[in-house]
Amino acid sequence: MLLTRYWSSGVRVRKVWQRFRNIHFIMCGIAGIIPSHQTDPQDLREPLLRMQQAIAHRGPDGDGHWCDPSGRAAIAHTRLAILDLSDAGAQPMSTPDGRYHITFNGEIYNYLELRKTLEKDGVSFRTHTDTEVLLHLFALRGPTMLPMLRGMYSFAIWDSQERSCVLARDPLGIKPLFYTVQRGVLSFASELRAVLEGPGIQVRIDPEALLGYFERGSVAEPATLVANVHCLEAGHYVAWKQGRLTKHRHWQIHFGDCEQSNDNPTEIARNALLESVNAHFVSDVPVGLFLSGGIDSTAILALAKVLGHNNLRTFSIGVHDRSIDESGIARRTANHFGTDHTECFLDAESISSIFEDFLTKMDQPSIDGLNTFSVSQLAHKHQMKAVLSGLGGDELFGGYRSFQAVPSLSQTSQTLSHLPLLGRLAGWTLERMAPSNRLRRIGSLLQRPPGIGSAFRCFRSLFSSREARILASHYLHCSPSDVPESNPPTIRSRDPLDAVSECEISQYMRNQLLRDTDVMSMANAVELRVPFVDRRLFESIAAIPAHIRLRSGKQFLQTAVPEIPPWVLEGQKRGFVFPFQRWLATDWREAMNRSSEKLPLARPTWYQSWSVFILDQWLERHPLE
Repeated sequence: MLLTRYWSSGVRVRKVWQRFRNIHFIMCGIAGIIPSHQTDPQDLREPLLRMQQAIAHRGPDGDGHWCDPSGRAAIAHTRLAILDLSDAGAQPMSTPDGRYHITFNGEIYNYLELRKTLEKDGVSFRTHTDTEVLLHLFALRGPTMLPMLRGMYSFAIWDSQERSCVLARDPLGIKPLFYTVQRGVLSFASELRAVLEGPGIQVRIDPEALLGYFERGSVAEPATLVANVHCLEAGHYVAWKQGRLTKHRHWQIHFGDCEQSNDNPTEIARNALLESVNAHFVSDVPVGLFLSGGIDSTAILALAKVLGHNNLRTFSIGVHDRSIDESGIARRTANHFGTDHTECFLDAESISSIFEDFLTKMDQPSIDGLNTFSVSQLAHKHQMKAVLSGLGGDELFGGYRSFQAVPSLSQTSQTLSHLPLLGRLAGWTLERMAPSNRLRRIGSLLQRPPGIGSAFRCFRSLFSSREARILASHYLHCSPSDVPESNPPTIRSRDPLDAVSECEISQYMRNQLLRDTDVMSMANAVELRVPFVDRRLFESIAAIPAHIRLRSGKQFLQTAVPEIPPWVLEGQKRGFVFPFQRWLATDWREAMNRSSEKLPLARPTWYQSWSVFILDQWLERHPLE
């Protein structure tokens, strides 16, 4: 019998729910200070509490901290309780013998399976939390347990006996983790702002990260805009012992290289999607859904209904501009599936009331995030703590225009690479003299080594390489030639379409969408779950050949979820955007004009002006050297 029929009966759903009734899932913020030498615990407590306070918004339901009596470690936690609202899952948590101590942010979806295995090995549990399972699993296996985990997480575990610490992050980078080593002290936290409150932090701009921001609209891991402060890469962990830090990979993106097997790819995809969506519904508080007029969030809603999840609440943001507004489609979809739908229409006045708060909550400059901030605020006002999002569907199923444009750009640059003098001359000329932003960026591409990575950077860039260097030099007070060159992403996938998907997942989604989603939802004390961004789902879908999985228009996803209504499929993909330019033309006009004056081009696009404005606003709130 197909898993689809099994799930749709509703019997399995009820059984799974009963198994999960006593689970303690806790989304939160974490922070810590680990010196390389013995220290007075009181010297750690003050900066630790500053770090904890900087991420207090991530955990309004409680907080805690622990300091090693010998002064070799101090860790902190802020709690947003999603399952079992008692104090059983309070953190930091320690093993009974006092050797291991954990501060953990996230959810481990397969923790019940792991718990059963540990119990067979003789482990006794005091709570029903996934945190305690992580702690005991690490005590037995160390970092080798990471590939066993399914979920979204970042955590730190201190080993009092070995005097060592491990920081780890989930495979696809849903939950962030920042760290730095300065003056022999390791400091880490869920947000950059908290790390900057750590002891002895020197705050200055990272030149390469700044250049990357102008090229991409966000700062790519492992860099941050602050020099010597790093974002732990997705699928990695670091080990700290005796003042030395070593980094290791525990998972990486891989697409199947084999031809299609005899298995039905549509059935494989549907079963994997159903399993992932159901795992993301585990909660002791109501779980809602951010619903746009697009295919991805509608697919999540359709699958949730198949699984028997009723009485759902959906949330949408609308604007008074018919060319970009999707609220009417979302409303019709909500009515079709019988959800309790809430929508909010934003205009210049309502944006003005939240915009300063949005800028304050921004952890690193990014051209995105206001949309998530707005809809998360709406959900919070209606007492929602956990919501689902369709983020990740475009990257996994080929929903962006990049899947057509990037291979074409790559082929063009590859062809001209056989005529290197002509290609570089054409590129040099276009980059300096072309009237359009797109042609200037293509000019930069023609002066770089060909490949999907270079073509993807061209497609996603805000500025040409030359313009980005000029802008960066303005902030660094140096010559453009002194700004260090940034490198295109390293791509492992051989199929061009798989390579674009890898770029979208590892670059755009990870460094911009997921990061902004985490910061802006947690700023409103809302846990945002992303069923499309799931390791087990990815591994199932990635084995399906690209020419099937990445058919244009997300045809494969449509086939796997036939419950998507026709009016959603017929709608033109708009993206979730706001008319910033009109809204900010009054209160923020002067600041926008000051920022735009720095642009080294005569007719900037709106996003180019917006990117400089956002950077200026961030620097005003986080002064760097």
